[in-house]
Amino acid sequence: MSDTPTAEVWIVVGLGNPGPRYAGNRHNIGYLVVDELASRQRAAFRAHKTGRADVVEGRVGLPGAAGPRIVLAKPRSYMNEVGGPVKALATFYKVPPARIVAIHDELDIAFGTLRVKLGGGDNGHNGLKSMRSSLGTGDFHRLRAGIGRPPGRQDVADFVLSDYSRAEAKELPFQVGDAADAVESLVSDGLERTQQRFNS
Repeated sequence: MSDTPTAEVWIVVGLGNPGPRYAGNRHNIGYLVVDELASRQRAAFRAHKTGRADVVEGRVGLPGAAGPRIVLAKPRSYMNEVGGPVKALATFYKVPPARIVAIHDELDIAFGTLRVKLGGGDNGHNGLKSMRSSLGTGDFHRLRAGIGRPPGRQDVADFVLSDYSRAEAKELPFQVGDAADAVESLVSDGLERTQQRFNS
């Protein structure tokens, strides 16, 4: 893919922490969504040449479809250091920040809901903070997957690094599927139409 004109390439980054210890955490919703997108491509993640992320290269839509080119990425670094790997991929594929989508957990949105936006602050999210620092701008797309606020007095850090409740786990596949649909819509149909469909 990197040898062809890259004007229409999008990089879709699932934010999370690598390794089995974190796999089911609320903080790892980004990984779950890019896994779903990869499964729709019937493709497996492979180490990228930069050595800093695992990627799937393909197109949006059914396998063999001629939809927009897309690079799904799972950085190999922890959440607070994802900016470096994202910057390396953006440089490799010659993709501007406006064609990068970060999928991340969002405390200020109820579980099961989504918001798609372009630009903004990091709202205390270490992954977004790292990306803004490395890219030199916050003007990338975000798909914010709601996880809600912790119950009672539970510490926020403990909450995001804990697994979904049993009830949430039953609903999680629907949220992940909707988020994957939203990414495909964003890349194919643009921000405004995607916001109308998915910003519940």
